[in-house]
Amino acid sequence: MNAGDGVRRSAKRLALKGGAVIARRHLNRKSVRCDFSPAPEGSALRPIPGDNGLPILGHALAVATLPIEFLESRLETYGAVSWMRGFAMPFVLALGPEASQEVFANNDKAFSQKGQEFFSGRFFNRGLMFLDFEEHHFHRRIMQEAFTRDRLNGYLHSMDTVGGAASAALCDNELLVYPYLKRTLIDVAIVAFMGDEPGPQSDLMNRAFTDCLRAASAVVRVPVPGSRWSAGVRGRRALEEYFHTNIVARRTSAGENLFAALCRARDEDGNQFTDEDVVNHMIFLMSAATDTSAAAATAALHQLALHPEWQDRVRAESSTVIGDGRLDLDALDRMQSLGMVINESMRLFPPVPAMFRKTLVDTAIQGYFVPKDSMVVVAPLLNHYLPGLWTDPHAFDPERFNAARREDRSHRLAFMPFGAGAHKCIGMHFATNVVKVVIHHLLRDHRIEMRPGYTLEWDLTAMPAPTDSFPVLVRRVDESHQKNITAAP
Repeated sequence: MNAGDGVRRSAKRLALKGGAVIARRHLNRKSVRCDFSPAPEGSALRPIPGDNGLPILGHALAVATLPIEFLESRLETYGAVSWMRGFAMPFVLALGPEASQEVFANNDKAFSQKGQEFFSGRFFNRGLMFLDFEEHHFHRRIMQEAFTRDRLNGYLHSMDTVGGAASAALCDNELLVYPYLKRTLIDVAIVAFMGDEPGPQSDLMNRAFTDCLRAASAVVRVPVPGSRWSAGVRGRRALEEYFHTNIVARRTSAGENLFAALCRARDEDGNQFTDEDVVNHMIFLMSAATDTSAAAATAALHQLALHPEWQDRVRAESSTVIGDGRLDLDALDRMQSLGMVINESMRLFPPVPAMFRKTLVDTAIQGYFVPKDSMVVVAPLLNHYLPGLWTDPHAFDPERFNAARREDRSHRLAFMPFGAGAHKCIGMHFATNVVKVVIHHLLRDHRIEMRPGYTLEWDLTAMPAPTDSFPVLVRRVDESHQKNITAAP
């Protein structure tokens, strides 16, 4: 990390802290309530309550700096359905499992993925999550072939090889967790999804995906030189050129990677993707496989650093399950302690805290009138903290996911780190597996420690990421410590 990077990260941390102070004062102050939009005359539907928030900024500061407190405050003040202002426009909040379920069920096809497109559509054009209804079903049915259990088992060798090499290169020193995870995961995706070896394209893709994601939250949404938006446009162009250049070879190859699988995949009627379809899906899937997985893995390693007893438990379990054997899907399934830690970490900090929809017609949520062209927000983050669904929800307690308790089954939308409904993440098993493999290799021979007094702060202005890359101290586990942990009951 150079000095300029350190200055920029320090400035970002200070800005977020200042925003949190302002946001907390605003949350503690009564706002002037005003209704969103009246229902048509004669309708029994109620108008949505809410308020404008701060002048100009609306509620953007609170969302970015105090997301849980803000959502809990909205639920307490206005109930499951309310409206807020941010990004210079109004948003309808559908909070809690019942309101979320109405949106995800989408029985009258009123809620469109165009809500997601507003932020990221320019850079992840026609990725699977931006498609609606029959078109989405058609594309998902073909893509499903690339995520069967046999395919996942085939990708596992790449995960194991890259994850093991990344861990073996570590020494006793400070490690910036987030960049380590991003690079390891992009290398995994290049090998597993494309059949290539990590190299210069790893850096190209890492930079391009980061620029595209940052541009999605840009305020200035025209390609002004030096702006986030301009960098995102360049990043998208570089990714398109890379995949288009390689698509012919993949379509005619016998490779078992995802790129080749999408090029050759056909449904039962013989339909297959166009070159444009393949490029769009590869850009979206490569980003999802690295950025959301990096956020999930960072959250899990943060909790493991805070709770070293769980590090020891995960390390001992991995040693027992794997031993000198081969890492396969059955072995990953038996890593139950690691699975519970990952689930609990994604509950406390889901990699996608909020999801957006846009209404195509006038509709209703929980008896409230929602007019056409409204931006609707569903917040998995809030569902993950509701006391009616979880015991002591602000506490780190992986055992809530054990077979005896299974608090995640308190409601079908109590736990939704991968979304829900027709657009539930198609690669969720891939993501869970790769996070397990990378953490397994990192902790097998190492322990991680945070410096005294350190607090991890998240930047939520784009895809969730630590403001300072999350520095930890890496220590090699000595043999006597390993034996004592393995022998522990």
